[in-house]
Amino acid sequence: MPVNLNAIAIVLMATSGIPGLFMPRASAWGQRIATCMVCLGVLAGLTGVGIGFIHPDCTIYILPWQASRGALVGIDALSAFFMVPILVMGGLGSIYGLSYWPQKRKARTAPKLQFFWGTLMAGMSLLVIGKNAMAFLLGWEIMALSAFFLISTEDDRKECRESGLVYMIATHLGTLTLFGLFVLWRYATGSFDLVPMPAAGSSVLVVNLLFFLALVGFGLKAGIMPLHFWLPGAHAAAPSHVSAILSGVMLKMGIYGLVRMLSLLPDPPALWGGLILFLGATSGLLGVVFALAQHDLKRLLAYHSVENIGIILMGLGLAMLGRSYDRPEWILLGMAGCLLHVWNHGLFKSLLFLGAGSIMHGAHTRQIDELGGLARRMPWTATLFLVGAVAICGLPPLNGFISEFLVYVGLFRTFLQPMHAASLAIVAVPALAMIGALAVACFVKVYGTVFLGLPRTQAASRAHESQATMVIPMLVLAISCLTIGFAPGLVAPVLEQAVAAWQFHPASTVDGLALTTLVPLGALGSMVLVLLAASILPALYVWSRRTVRKDVGTWDCGYARPGPRMQYTSSSFAQSLVCLFKSILKPRTHEPDIQGYSPPPSAMASHVDEVVLDRALIPGFQSFRKRLGWFNRFQQGQIQNYIFYILAALLALLATLVPFRALLASLLVS
Repeated sequence: MPVNLNAIAIVLMATSGIPGLFMPRASAWGQRIATCMVCLGVLAGLTGVGIGFIHPDCTIYILPWQASRGALVGIDALSAFFMVPILVMGGLGSIYGLSYWPQKRKARTAPKLQFFWGTLMAGMSLLVIGKNAMAFLLGWEIMALSAFFLISTEDDRKECRESGLVYMIATHLGTLTLFGLFVLWRYATGSFDLVPMPAAGSSVLVVNLLFFLALVGFGLKAGIMPLHFWLPGAHAAAPSHVSAILSGVMLKMGIYGLVRMLSLLPDPPALWGGLILFLGATSGLLGVVFALAQHDLKRLLAYHSVENIGIILMGLGLAMLGRSYDRPEWILLGMAGCLLHVWNHGLFKSLLFLGAGSIMHGAHTRQIDELGGLARRMPWTATLFLVGAVAICGLPPLNGFISEFLVYVGLFRTFLQPMHAASLAIVAVPALAMIGALAVACFVKVYGTVFLGLPRTQAASRAHESQATMVIPMLVLAISCLTIGFAPGLVAPVLEQAVAAWQFHPASTVDGLALTTLVPLGALGSMVLVLLAASILPALYVWSRRTVRKDVGTWDCGYARPGPRMQYTSSSFAQSLVCLFKSILKPRTHEPDIQGYSPPPSAMASHVDEVVLDRALIPGFQSFRKRLGWFNRFQQGQIQNYIFYILAALLALLATLVPFRALLASLLVS
């Protein structure tokens, strides 16, 4: 039974880090045992997922949990679909960590990281198979706490502690919102079971409240703009393979929660789909714009996570509009694009974060302007990072192009209908096109600055290629990106099953529709091959006919022997685009103070604050703290004062038990 195999996988992953806690810290066997247990759990889980796709009927198992009178878990096609990236990235990341975060060099932090890596995978797996609010929230909280300890792995660094604190505040705000969501769900349905709400008798106010609570609670985890404020710092501070699973997998748990909850709510108004579409376009555009202005490689990739969450939301918004207007083809195309981009983003973003970790491992920096020329010193990392960069830009022949193409086709189909949805799609289509164009500009900047040209610092000139245990996981992810790009028809049956599992309500069904009839995926794969050949063959011909000129001009401004300082930096490359969006980015330039006839060496730097955290939340909390400064007089550290406060509070509570109304009524009568 699939759910039994998934239960075995959860137990193996949850306990994988325990042996390492009791073994000598200098020994590598604890890490090796943890990796083996995780890989065994991954094999068991993938077997259960495969059986779940072959036999798509949801199998329900009741956990003997007295607190919820039996919490339900089960696996259907939608759960199985989201389980795949958890297992794949969890296993590959564990292997990657053998060399990136080895026990012998990281003896203080490695056991903790291994333990919480396993519990993170177990929590996410329990979450996606939970068919009851209690089981769902148990997995959610295990995931949230595990992610906090993983982000704070290097707790001796101030950056990690601050990022972990911001994440903890954000994740518990989301959890409190989900508590309210499920309490209201219990009030509306009479049960904590996650089953479709009947359309008859459902209050419009309650259903709308459920939608907005789900959007906020799950949106905080997914990193929807402007609820993304915890994300850039957390992804930059965490170890790179942790950043990969946070971005590639954990963010999708917010998407899963939103997708699952929306499947249970009846009769969605067009406002829901329009709002999700708008939030998706906003997150996509602002995410890529802020990514352009970053100098830290991992913060840049973190903002691209916000961008790709926006693309996923655009597909989901289109599917919700399809339900509202009873358009099955919109549902299938929008939801297929949404779900496929969940997989695709998990693949190429994990590949890019692992590539960033390889760069940090070889060059010991993640500052883009301090790198350069790494393609010669790290050829495997350069090639595999290029695959991820092309995929995230949505260019053929990689997988990102396929999922974005599905969303494009769905949005263009709305133009054929005289409905209000067409006006929304008119805005969404150019937004999606602009996202792709800006992503190309951003990764041209990144790849050119990091891998091409000459080394800018001694650290870059001494860079070295990573070990096989780091390169092989990246290679597997790159091959997966290429496979989906060249043969998208392979994933069509899985997508159709997942969409059918999402579409519970029969009011607008996708039965009778096939994805291959709406989009010729087989022909699309062939077109990608032809386009690739048409691009590569002329380039190879030109390269074979090239001639190298050894003579140079007399007056060539020094370009006969260019040096590192003559190259474009990431800041100068993106300056024109940053200036174009300066009203949003508000960049701060730190110009050097040059005085005298022989000034000392100086440099110019620019910085862009985080739009929500640095410009709104931190100033707001500081102002709030300043306004409440007068309250400090009550916190004098004297125990007798605190005893008096407790006594006063106790008397106030006892006073609530006095029947003042009855006493007043008796006095008036007398």
